[in-house]
Amino acid sequence: MADPEPRKEEADSRRLQTFPIVRHCDMPEEMKVETMELCVTACEKYTGNNETAAKMIKETMDKRFGASWHVVVGEGFGFEVTHEMKNILYMYFGGNMAVCVWKCT
Repeated sequence: MADPEPRKEEADSRRLQTFPIVRHCDMPEEMKVETMELCVTACEKYTGNNETAAKMIKETMDKRFGASWHVVVGEGFGFEVTHEMKNILYMYFGGNMAVCVWKCT
């Protein structure tokens, strides 16, 4: 009989990361937490549609924190942006999914 260990390893390798990992953020703590929750909600709600998730995040950020927010949601992208101080968040969610939110004038 086969040892049950390989099945456990397969299950572990398929497990997705279910919590956000912040790569860079200079937002105040309250804004950071609210933005992270918004990003997680949008990514979970629109799993297969990154454009719609980004649109939801942008519109909500514009309403809560004023205009000129920009959002990129996806996998395998690089960026270099000019942003207002204390207004950028770059995080990963659900494995490879990255979200970058920043404000510029």
